[in-house]
Order: sequence, then C-alpha cells, then structure tokens
Amino acid sequence: GEAGGITQHIGAYHVETERGMVSFLDTPGHEAFTAMRARGAQATDIVILVVAADDGVMPQTKEAIKHAKAAGVPIVVAINKVDKPDANLDRVKQELVAEEVVPEEYGGEVPFVPVSAKTGQGIDALLEQVLLQAEVLELKAPVDAAAKGLVIEAQLDKGRGPVATVLVQSGTLKTGDVVLAGSTYGRVRAMLDEDGRAIKTAGPSIPVEIQGLTEVPQAGDEFMVMADERRAREIATYRAGKFRNTKLAKQQASNLQNMFTDLSAGEVQTLRLIIKADVQGSQEALAQSLLKLATEEVKVQIVYAGVGGISENDINLAIASKAVVIGFNVRADAGARKLAEGNGVQLNYYSIIYDAVDEIKVAMSGMLAPERREEIIGSAEIRTVFVASKIGTVAGSYVTSGVVTRSAHFRLLRDNVVIYTGEVDSIKRMKDDVREVREGFECGIKLKNYNDIKEGDQLEFFEIKEIARTL
Repeated sequence: GEAGGITQHIGAYHVETERGMVSFLDTPGHEAFTAMRARGAQATDIVILVVAADDGVMPQTKEAIKHAKAAGVPIVVAINKVDKPDANLDRVKQELVAEEVVPEEYGGEVPFVPVSAKTGQGIDALLEQVLLQAEVLELKAPVDAAAKGLVIEAQLDKGRGPVATVLVQSGTLKTGDVVLAGSTYGRVRAMLDEDGRAIKTAGPSIPVEIQGLTEVPQAGDEFMVMADERRAREIATYRAGKFRNTKLAKQQASNLQNMFTDLSAGEVQTLRLIIKADVQGSQEALAQSLLKLATEEVKVQIVYAGVGGISENDINLAIASKAVVIGFNVRADAGARKLAEGNGVQLNYYSIIYDAVDEIKVAMSGMLAPERREEIIGSAEIRTVFVASKIGTVAGSYVTSGVVTRSAHFRLLRDNVVIYTGEVDSIKRMKDDVREVREGFECGIKLKNYNDIKEGDQLEFFEIKEIARTL
C-alpha cells in the first residue's frame, strides 16, 4: 500500500533524514514480529502505534500494544486523521491511558504526535520523536563491516527461487556476498530495494530483497555474511540437523508440565498466561483468581486476556512470550489448533474457574495426583435439525474427526463458545441404532434432555477417564 507516498513492494521501507536512516517495518502485527521475538531476536527498536483520531483504540491497537510491551520496545503514538471533523484527541488519549500507554503530558513516558497522512501535518514532528528516541537508546551501527541482520519474510518465487526480505542491522551487504541465514546459505545473486529497483549495496537499517539462497529461510532467522562458501554450507547443514532437535525443544516451551518442572528447578520465575473466555465477567474473574496464586518465588503474569474463541494471533503471542493458553468455555479454531500443534503450545480448556485455579495451584506446588480427566474422542458438525416422532429433536450431523459413541459426553459449541454440556441419548444411522459412528460419516444424534440446537453448531465428544495427573 501507500505509506507516506512510498509504494511498498516489500513489507519494509526506509527514510533518509539529516540525522540518519529510519527503517519502517509494516506493522507490529507483521508476521515476522512475533516469530522474531519467539526466537529471541529483536528487529524493532521503536514501535510507532498509529491510532485513528476518529476511531480511537480498536482491538488490533490493543493487540499491537501487548506485542510492543511483551517485546519491551518503547512506543511513540501517532494520532492519525486529525484533519477529520470528528477527530477527538482527548478521547484517544483517555482510551490509551486505559491500556497503560500514558502520554508525556499526563506524566507518562510515551510521546504523542498528532498527524495527518492526508495533509502531511505532523509527519516531521513524528520523525523528530523517532530520532530523539533513537538518540536516547544510542542506536548506532558500523557501516564498514561484514553485514549482519534479520530475515523479515521469505517465500519461494516460481521464477526466482527462494527470495528473502532482510533487514541489514550492521555492516554493508553487497551482491556476490556469501550469506548464512538460519539453516540455509547462498551467494547473493541480486538485491532489490523496496521500490523493486536493483541495487549493489545495502547499509545498516536498509531493508532489501535478496535472491540466491539454496532454501527458503524462516522469518526471524539471523543472517550474516561469511568469507567462505564451504564453511557457510557446513554450518547450514549442521543447523538443519539441529533444527529438528530445536523444534522438539520448542514444542516443550508452552507445555504446562515442563513449565512447572522448570518452576520447581528454580529456572522460571514468571508463569505467563493467555486467557480467553466466553464472557468478560468470567475472563476478569479467572484472571484475578490466577493472579492471586503469585508467590515470592513465582510471579503470575497475564500476557493477554480477551473474550471469544482462541485465534492464531493468541497462539503467536503464546509462542513469542512462552505463555500457557487457557480457554474458559471457549475453543481454538482450526487454524489456531494447527499452529499450536506445530509449535508445541498446549491448549488448556476449563469450564469451572475453581478447576483452573486448583489445577494450576496444585501443579505449581508440584503435587500432581491421579485424577478423572476428559479425553476428547471426536467432533461433529450439525448440518440439519429435525423432529422425529417418539424421539424428539435430532441433530443430523457429519462426524468431522475421531469417533462419536453412545456412551460419550458432549459439548455444544456455537462460534467456538460452549453453550451446553451433557450426555448423548442415542445415535442412529439409516434408521438403525448404532453404538458409534466414525469420521467421514453422517448420523442422527439425540442429545439427552437438550433440544436448543441449530445448523452450523459444533459438537465435541469426550470421555472421562482415570489417568495419572499431568498438565
């Protein structure tokens, strides 16, 4: 899109000022932002939080604030659209104060700059604030050295092969340089700037697109220029082998059991939680109850708490901040479940606040006793609802995963929020009573003592088993 009159071909661009270069990454919601933090790398020195003067603080604004705070990056607020007649700067300031982003004039540390992208008003003042912050942070980088930096994004281009957008953080990158990026390497064949023009060199703070790598690196990978291509290949091959082990280690990161093993070993002082609930009241009550569990040895930090189903953004935040995800009467959507599975983020579901509190309290004490535990065995989508004589309301369902059994308990989900929990009364296939129906088949399900069902509702089936207690 257009940003200050600059057409962005890649998710980053730079501006030259009298006092140095300023590079802009698209947004803090940039896919690489969380990936980089998850790997401990820091691409961002300063976050410019753009808030519209007429809209005020939106859900994505709150999300951006959470990411910036979790990364420990200073914020500069740009209040945009101040030229509009319904612009209300005071309201925006009040809303941001509620999110703990306090302007300097209120005694806080955050500079607020009114701007208009349309008229250009305040843009110079905004750059001035960024440069002031840069001076305070002493952001300087050598130019005459082998280049180092970060991969911002990467993809496989049909015509050009692996293409990576990189941000040079120190030194100068040149065409012909041998580059090691994560577990891949290659010689830089071509470099394009943010306007798609071919360039030969790129210094600190310059984002460029490079071609010539043997594989597609990952967003957040660090890159460095190597003197020797053979050495670069050896390291890349070694890392590719280690990557498999790292992936396993990463899959342990957000697992409660490991979190508490670390706690007992004195390795983790903060238990970070992301809470999603069906309603604001439950979310606040659960957050307050869990915060009270904090002890001198173990702090409890709520990284994010919100209402609604668990989304991919929640999982990304969990990966980046090594947080444990708790769903209260809500579930994760398919994309979030897949992302959680791939990154070893454990999803912990509860329907009673005391259960969540007790389980975490017991786990923190390291006293996990055997317990009755739910095991999800399958799920189905309700495709039609009909009334059968002598039986009552029947859910014409399609089994989307696992198996549905007559002895199972169920949860009815609407928009990923739990509406009702109960038992299955009977299951029919082709007018016959059956004990179970497997994935990929249709069936009629009668729910015991419950009829308020709609097309599109989801059914989650579970059994209660006695198992050794783990989290």
